[in-house]
Amino acid sequence: MTKRSFAALACFLVAGLIPAFAQQPKYPFNDPNVPEDKRIDSLLSLMTTQEKIDVLGTRTGVPRLGVPNIGSSEGIHGIVQREARFGRQPITTTQFPQPPGMGDSWDPALVQQAGGVEGYEARFITQTAKYDRQILMDWGPQSDLARDPRWGRSEEVYGEDPFFNGTMAIAFSKGLEGDDPKYWQASPLLKHFLANENENQRDRSTSDFDERLFWEYYSVPFRMAFLDGGAKAVMASYNGWNGTPMVVNPILKSIVQDKWGVDVLSSDGGAVTQLVNPRKLYPNQEAAVVACIKNGVNQFLDRYADETKAALKDGSLTEADIDAVLRYKFRIAIKLGLLDPPDLVPYTKIKDDPEPWNTDRDRDVSKKLALESVVLLKNDKDLLPLDKTKIKSIAVIGPLADSVHWDWYGGTPPYKVTPLEGIKDEVGPDVKVNYAADVLGQAAITAARHSDIAVVVVGNDPTCGPDMAHDWVNTPDGGGTLPCTVPSDGREGRDRQIIDLAQEQLVRQVYAVNPKTVVMLISSFPFAINWSEEHVPAILHMTHASQDEGTALAKALFGDYNPGGHLVETWPKSVDQLPPSMDYNIRDGYTYMYFKGEPLYPFGFGLSYTTFKFANLKTSSAQLAKDGTVTVSVDVTNSGSRTGDAVVQLYVKHLRSKVERPREELEGFQRVTVEVGQTKTVEIPLLASRLAYWDAKAGAMRVETESVSLMVGDSSANLPLSTTVKVQ
Repeated sequence: MTKRSFAALACFLVAGLIPAFAQQPKYPFNDPNVPEDKRIDSLLSLMTTQEKIDVLGTRTGVPRLGVPNIGSSEGIHGIVQREARFGRQPITTTQFPQPPGMGDSWDPALVQQAGGVEGYEARFITQTAKYDRQILMDWGPQSDLARDPRWGRSEEVYGEDPFFNGTMAIAFSKGLEGDDPKYWQASPLLKHFLANENENQRDRSTSDFDERLFWEYYSVPFRMAFLDGGAKAVMASYNGWNGTPMVVNPILKSIVQDKWGVDVLSSDGGAVTQLVNPRKLYPNQEAAVVACIKNGVNQFLDRYADETKAALKDGSLTEADIDAVLRYKFRIAIKLGLLDPPDLVPYTKIKDDPEPWNTDRDRDVSKKLALESVVLLKNDKDLLPLDKTKIKSIAVIGPLADSVHWDWYGGTPPYKVTPLEGIKDEVGPDVKVNYAADVLGQAAITAARHSDIAVVVVGNDPTCGPDMAHDWVNTPDGGGTLPCTVPSDGREGRDRQIIDLAQEQLVRQVYAVNPKTVVMLISSFPFAINWSEEHVPAILHMTHASQDEGTALAKALFGDYNPGGHLVETWPKSVDQLPPSMDYNIRDGYTYMYFKGEPLYPFGFGLSYTTFKFANLKTSSAQLAKDGTVTVSVDVTNSGSRTGDAVVQLYVKHLRSKVERPREELEGFQRVTVEVGQTKTVEIPLLASRLAYWDAKAGAMRVETESVSLMVGDSSANLPLSTTVKVQ
């Protein structure tokens, strides 16, 4: 071999080795082949004390070491990037209906798709140079329970039933996380643990109830999302449980982290400050911060940095204490692939594509979820659907007719369709649309009198008025107890004073001149619309904040879509049917499980333009092992004249339990599309573990040997079929 050939070969070999050497991890924490704990050991050993303190906030990156920031965004029904920070403009993102509306679909597979849309958009915004905002931890799903319709934030949760909410929380969490077996697309952060169901005095309140309700009701949706949905982050609520604030309640560490495997324990904004004032549990902010860290809190949305430095200096904290809590936090960074070579992480390719919120993929999910969330509450004499070929004019009336309202946690949509716009698009130029916002100058009355049909669009204002950003009293978290302008409105920081709808007066006036009146109730909460239910022939309901609100309502109105949504809360006729709002013992009359009297609309209620018959209820076995599963099947026949969606609901009643049980409990459901004349067999699995109660003496959930009645129907108040299985 000549010298020239040898040199060429040497150059070739060296050149071939350079990429291999270049691909070697710079630090052990960058090497995916190193065990996770060793990777975290490596990272912590390289970080300065100040860097560790910084990571205790919402920024989790370590720029000096090339560790990206996880970042965060509100995200209970769409990514929220509305703030123009550092001169940057708000970003439009897909906006779905409020969580009760998502729940009204009774379609967890679709809710999972919505979570997938949100997670994909979070990755896109994070990794696209045009936006470059780190938002991979999305604050949702909101997994509390709508125990009381007066709660100002019940607009943020899926419903009142623990199994139902848990099923939806699992679905949304899985959607955010994506379907890769190793890496996450985005990380869910559940809110707010635990029993966070009052706004008034929330900075000092305590939610008091026994261990059984903790394990069988309030914690269920969280536990399901953690254990079955894979979620690894949670935000502690403002309130206490039985006197101890959640951010320092020992169960945050001993149960949520140690038993359920949650990695990020976050305070809420101002919650640490509240421990000092008004709760007066600690003498100063430093002592409160120390207590939180020793309870496992590793993400602060509050003052903490200077206090942590002082605590390290005076010895009330050690660097080992900081390392111990940060260790958990970096597990999520690894799960998101932020410490791995980017080419190993499939989600790093989500960038520089067409903006996802402008694609048919995301729009189709938004439209489908909006449609499935529409609930038909009344349809006397089949007034609906309207036949647009037989009407010449339609009045569209009301303060919500030509707007789409966003709530506190709503983002900026790429487009929005109001009910008025949706109806105009649906009827085309051949039908005259007479619009009137109110009765000023008799506008609404005139429009209704001179139209074949009158549609009145009413509901609440989810922001409680135009001054939402400033209408707060001076409490540590910015919340307070001042009422909204309208006493039946509510939001974060404001519980509802009443549940009557003031705008029902407008409905009365319109109905007086046009008996063919349809009410479109767009609301975040249940309303006691007793007069409308008694007199108005047709009522449709939908929650706020969907970019496709008007399209969905119009298609349901005219029958291009057969509404199949069902309610996720009990709608009382009056607040007189409810216990005091601070009574967290639901056995005193809360939820369909313990409600006293007859509600206006029961949990699970929803009508259709067709009719369904349920028959042939069977179980795969007459006996159910305590660690087993039985399959419940029922035939659903469309006995009407239109294709429609039935929502099959399975409830359980304990016949001879040794402990007090609810009158009935939802334990399974399925939404199914059935064509005219078609019969479909719906199968619902029932796990024996779902029948367990908390045995305080044993300190564990226990499945009894007993007989249980399995009841199937289309609402908690209409269960025509039943059978019995023996649990043993």
